[in-house]
Amino acid sequence: MAVPERNHNRFYHLHHHHQHQVFSVLIVLFLIHVDNALCIRFPDRVAPPALHQSDQQRLQVAVFALGSFWRSEAVFGCLPGVVHTTVGYAGGSKSNPEYRSLGDHAECVKVEYDPQQNSFRDLLDVFWSNHDPRQVYGQGPDVGKQYRSIIFVNGTEESRMASVSKEQEQTRSRSSIVTTQILQLGTFYPAEPDHQKFELKQNTILLQLIGNLPAEELERSSLATKLNGYVAELCPPNIQKRIDAKINDIIKRGWPILREL
Repeated sequence: MAVPERNHNRFYHLHHHHQHQVFSVLIVLFLIHVDNALCIRFPDRVAPPALHQSDQQRLQVAVFALGSFWRSEAVFGCLPGVVHTTVGYAGGSKSNPEYRSLGDHAECVKVEYDPQQNSFRDLLDVFWSNHDPRQVYGQGPDVGKQYRSIIFVNGTEESRMASVSKEQEQTRSRSSIVTTQILQLGTFYPAEPDHQKFELKQNTILLQLIGNLPAEELERSSLATKLNGYVAELCPPNIQKRIDAKINDIIKRGWPILREL
């Protein structure tokens, strides 16, 4: 099946990317001005702290498709208890899909979260509130089967919760049909490195603040996961403000190494 040509000037990113470019320029000018006075220097890299094995084993996985995976990853990144996010492809039959050759897969995001801090039901609420499940094969200007709405489930309990949440969403949409599919999760294929933490990668200053992590470390970094949502301005307001304050404090101190939020 032919895959529609991608529109890289996606609707969701036009406004944010302009803001981020202006923000980056202002920060660079500020750093140049005060460099000598504050002795500011950027680290080559800051190794992210590793999760304890027991913490890693406690994590659960949820996978959702809700349009462009660039934005989808940012939607979940700032939520309490979310430790890692990875964009990829699922829901189809083609082996080893790629961005330009998806076959019948959908763009999706894998969310690894701590069930003691968040729940699958909470993630479902975020899923419904961040896309239009009534749009057939697309979201906004992004049109194609790869942008369809899907909840991937692991087992009967998640399937039941997904079905109940879909019924509730349908009651709020009496004039149109909720097109979201509920599918058992098969193989999740991680997307190419260029697409991981896409929003964060548009802000070179923040990449420097966390130490210019190699691509593989950036993808698995919990800090990068949260900053990816922050840059897209998709964090809950209280978290967005807290990260703003943290970054401003680091810059004022003249030692811009952001290790945790």
